[in-house]
Amino acid sequence: MELRSHWWNRNYVGTHYGGSLYSMVDPFYMLMLIENLGGGYVVWDKSATIDFKRPGRGTVKASFRITEEQLDEIRGSLESAEKAEPTFRVEIVDSTGDVVAKAAKVLHIRKSARRVANL
Repeated sequence: MELRSHWWNRNYVGTHYGGSLYSMVDPFYMLMLIENLGGGYVVWDKSATIDFKRPGRGTVKASFRITEEQLDEIRGSLESAEKAEPTFRVEIVDSTGDVVAKAAKVLHIRKSARRVANL
């Protein structure tokens, strides 16, 4: 994800609004899990934090990754537990690679009622 600096996402001192930085990382892990876990799972955002490290100027970027091992771990944990609540972390970096902010997203995942009923 890339966020370029524009008049509508800069604050009074010319840096990215904190809310704009958070918005750029908000939806991705939930969407990625919905798509990659496959049918039969309910995925919701549960909580999030963002830790601002330095002012964000110019274009900032964030990369999102979920490994096959993480997906297998989630699926496996739901064989013996009602829910899983993993935490995913992402860094927002500027064009020089300096960290502007670190965000953490906690997701709530469970098997859907339809999947449980069909077992």
